[in-house]
Amino acid sequence: MLENRTTVLLILPRDVLDRARVVAGKATISLKLPVSLQIVLRALIEEGLKRDGHPAFLANVEVQAKTVRLRRSMARRQRAQEERTNRPSGSSRGQSGRAPRRRQE
Repeated sequence: MLENRTTVLLILPRDVLDRARVVAGKATISLKLPVSLQIVLRALIEEGLKRDGHPAFLANVEVQAKTVRLRRSMARRQRAQEERTNRPSGSSRGQSGRAPRRRQE
């Protein structure tokens, strides 16, 4: 099962993680076997991938993708705003911090 594996960093909202922990606890009690959070997440991913054409699954993927796009866009705007605010006075917008070129005569 785990002969061909890789490592993944997964960032989840706390409420989703808490719900997965509850599932792990219930599965441990029901199966009378230790069930870790990792086992639950792996099973959820595998089952979700089996439903790749299901409308609810696709709707969830769309929401996740739009949320990521929005957050990244907002972060870029915030960085740009901070750069404009932190720019020393006297520098113009188009310059990259280099000294102006001298005109050759």
